[in-house]
Amino acid sequence: MAVRDPEDVFRIPGYFAFWSAYTVSGFGTYVTTLALQVLVLLTLHGTAGDVGLLNAARWLPYLLLGVIVGALVDRRRRRPILIGTDLARAVLLGAIPILYIAGWLNTAVLIVFVAFFGVFSLFGDAASQSFLPRVVPKRSLLAAHARTDQSDAVAQTSGPLVAGGLVALAGAPLAVLVDAASYLFSALAISRIHVDETRKEGAGQSRGLRSEIAEGLRWVYRHRVLGPMAIGSHGWFLFNSMLGTVFVSFALLDLHLSALQFGITLAAAGVTALVGSSYSTRVGLLWGAGRTVILCDALMVVAWAVIAVVPTGHSPTWIVIAILAVGQSLYGLALGLSNANEMGYRQLVTPDRLQGRMNTTIRSANRAMIVIGAPLGGFLAVAIGYQPTLWIAISGFVVVTVFLAVSPFRHARHSDAAQ
Repeated sequence: MAVRDPEDVFRIPGYFAFWSAYTVSGFGTYVTTLALQVLVLLTLHGTAGDVGLLNAARWLPYLLLGVIVGALVDRRRRRPILIGTDLARAVLLGAIPILYIAGWLNTAVLIVFVAFFGVFSLFGDAASQSFLPRVVPKRSLLAAHARTDQSDAVAQTSGPLVAGGLVALAGAPLAVLVDAASYLFSALAISRIHVDETRKEGAGQSRGLRSEIAEGLRWVYRHRVLGPMAIGSHGWFLFNSMLGTVFVSFALLDLHLSALQFGITLAAAGVTALVGSSYSTRVGLLWGAGRTVILCDALMVVAWAVIAVVPTGHSPTWIVIAILAVGQSLYGLALGLSNANEMGYRQLVTPDRLQGRMNTTIRSANRAMIVIGAPLGGFLAVAIGYQPTLWIAISGFVVVTVFLAVSPFRHARHSDAAQ
């Protein structure tokens, strides 16, 4: 089936509401991501290791429950799951500033809250990734993901800046209220989408949960192209989680940037991610999904190498910020170009009855890598230093890029729906 870039995916009924929910909650997520890390490092006086544990707790439910949740989501309507998990996450985030004001918030309590947040996010993410193919036709998936990537890039640009300003004005605990409000908006927007979620008769509900999970695993890892793509993605998340954990501690503790200055460097990635996502459909159709993702992974190696060589002495702050912003700009550009192509391809070649299991199988293993990589990066940074740890993770990126370049994934194209 030829893939064409639709003239405007917003004309598809229900897509604008889905996009609005994704955009607003995505903005809130970037605010919370920075606010929680500042909360741990500066307010609760934690270390890079504590940041690693916090990040690991966020994704631990994916490791423990991911493939089970994927099978459960494939058995049920996805819209009610999305609404329920949005409301639950709003309540959890709203409780954090209350605990802080009451004097009951510490790193251990915050990690527990983030773990419960991860459980609801697991269900919500599984339902969201499986819901979109119900809202738009397959030929529009690449363009639909490109649109959400564009809004995500804007959120990535403005979210850290807003978070830095909010942290400076109101403190990190209160900044997370922005994300709580964003989930309330998301629940309202999703409730306005009306799609047919009637299951086809005999779609697998009579089989046991174990056999359904096994079917999802076989689909992903025995697929000639999805298999190596998934394995490469797992490696990418392992090393990217190490880099992300080390980067925030490196910037705030070693380079002594303020929350707002650090937010500026992150915002640079959002600007170029917007550019990349704007061209991701065109580039993906021209080069193919596989080549696009592989070239973007190689660009990320360069991006993090720029960050790793930033001077740590008494260089002017503006030079440090400029170098970090250049590295983040290259990273954002690569991410913007690659994400829609990877997501669009794997949803395109997967039948609807397997969407939940395919998405959560890959996503759960990816998040399991964060559970390993985030604390590993944090503890390595404490033990051997920030920059040596950055170079270890960058070397891992090189291995992932080479693996994908020699695998069948390099031939993946968006016209492969018949595979």
